[in-house]
Amino acid sequence: MDKFLEMQTFTAVVEAGSFVGAADGLGMSKAAVSRYIADLEARLGLRLLHRTTRRLSLTEEGDVFYYRCRELLASLEAAETELSSRRGEASGLLRVNAPLTFGISHLAPLWGDFLEQNPKVRIDITLSDRMVDLVEEGYDIAIRIAALSNSTLISRRFASTRIVLCASPGYLEAFGEPRTPADLTSHRIIAYSYSAKGDDWHFDGPGGPVSVRTRPAMSSNNGDTCRALALAGQGVTLQPDFLVGRDIADGSLVEVLPEYRVGELGIYAMYPTRKHVAPKVTALIDFLQEGFGRAG
Repeated sequence: MDKFLEMQTFTAVVEAGSFVGAADGLGMSKAAVSRYIADLEARLGLRLLHRTTRRLSLTEEGDVFYYRCRELLASLEAAETELSSRRGEASGLLRVNAPLTFGISHLAPLWGDFLEQNPKVRIDITLSDRMVDLVEEGYDIAIRIAALSNSTLISRRFASTRIVLCASPGYLEAFGEPRTPADLTSHRIIAYSYSAKGDDWHFDGPGGPVSVRTRPAMSSNNGDTCRALALAGQGVTLQPDFLVGRDIADGSLVEVLPEYRVGELGIYAMYPTRKHVAPKVTALIDFLQEGFGRAG
């Protein structure tokens, strides 16, 4: 039997003073009410009600149980009322996961505006380049930069970033500039270890798709580290333009093989389900869509 229904039925019987009155109030038969009470007493191994032909009264144990049931049912009603009042309003704790560099350079400046617009939301932000499990780790939303594959998660694309092959002028002067992707096999490669393609780099060139198996001299699970190594003249790296765009613009890094395009990655907001999406999640997705739409 459903424990909630047992408690609800018992409380209704006590407050109505009869099985018939409780049945009318609950919209069930008198036989069903009697069965719930009998099953409850059997499960507890205690008599909760004294029954006579004229009236019902609580046993000592029934009196204790009644007040406990009333407290629990009142708490449940209060919780439902609170949630109903929040419907459509962004509120509560919003747990967000985002990539480290993108989170610092592009998201951190936005959080103040988001909180101004949604004063009842509290944000817990975790920055990590690791692919987290939203459900297992309890995140409401994750920002991911990827060529999105099949996923059980729901996604909303709000921006994109171009992937750039680049190196420092000093490195290219010392080791020569690659002319084709095949030339990369003889160069020092700085690899991003979380790349979905691993050590196989794929390009779309003048003659069509080209792939090359690289042999990294060094690798890191953090794009800033790869960028720093490239700036220090340690090799060639593939990085998103949100990370190296300014370096290329000021000449600290040089785009290599510009006629061979690596493609774009989407920047997505990911969340577990499209059913009953919390207003706080919807508020953040709409905020990012609008903010990056203006930036684009």
